[in-house]
Amino acid sequence: MVKILSDSTCDLSQELTERYGIEILPLHVLMGEEDHKDGVDITPDEIFRWSDANKSTPKTAAPSIEDAVEKIGRLLEGGNEVICFSISETMSSSLNIMRLAIKELEAEDRAFAFDSKNLSTGIGLLVIEAACMAKEGMGAAEILKKLEELRPLVRSSFVVDTLTYLHRGGRCSGVAALAGGMLKLHPKIVVVDGKMEVAKKYRGSIAKVVKAYVQDMEEDLKSARPARVFITHSVSDAALVQEVADYLQGLSVFDEILETRAGGVVSSHCGPGTLGVLFIA
Repeated sequence: MVKILSDSTCDLSQELTERYGIEILPLHVLMGEEDHKDGVDITPDEIFRWSDANKSTPKTAAPSIEDAVEKIGRLLEGGNEVICFSISETMSSSLNIMRLAIKELEAEDRAFAFDSKNLSTGIGLLVIEAACMAKEGMGAAEILKKLEELRPLVRSSFVVDTLTYLHRGGRCSGVAALAGGMLKLHPKIVVVDGKMEVAKKYRGSIAKVVKAYVQDMEEDLKSARPARVFITHSVSDAALVQEVADYLQGLSVFDEILETRAGGVVSSHCGPGTLGVLFIA
């Protein structure tokens, strides 16, 4: 049997990880002298309060090698194979930690570290696909081959309400953050080959921006893989999230429209009010 493990940046809800039998390996969120495990003992709300009080963005770090060895080792018991997903290797050393853990376990023939080249539920889309294939009885080699085909088809993007958090984390210059605030600019961030890029800049209220952002993707959404689409956000307005869900429902494309909240690592860098629609082309 193939077991599926992902680091916590996949931003899958507990309901989804339980439904699909997915194990989670948490990254670390460092707030001053305090070290927290993403999704275990820290919430995005607590991160936002700390960040605003300290005018700083928490640092984030890869999972510990000890945690990776424990998780992967346990999943390998009984002769299982394990596929381990990580956030893009260009964004974190999480993938390398998984590789080192597999090597320490001498399990290179049964455990495999897979670079999602993505973040948030862009990873989650691939993780769920792998879990479905594993449930169907496919072996690790066959699943990995399918994942290589699916990976470039994942469409991950989001719009941010404020540039402050990206600026604090060194991902946006001070001038850009100031100008963005004055002009009410909201960039659309896309993930391309494992890296974040600014694809477009919207202007106006976040409600107006989110509506335009989703409508701009309509043609791609209509031809998307129909199994599922994610609305992933960091404390976005509930009414706004519902408006996006209703819009996606109206397209009559997706079997399932899933809403998830961004975890601690993604929220640390993007801030409150961030919203993304993620799917497989």
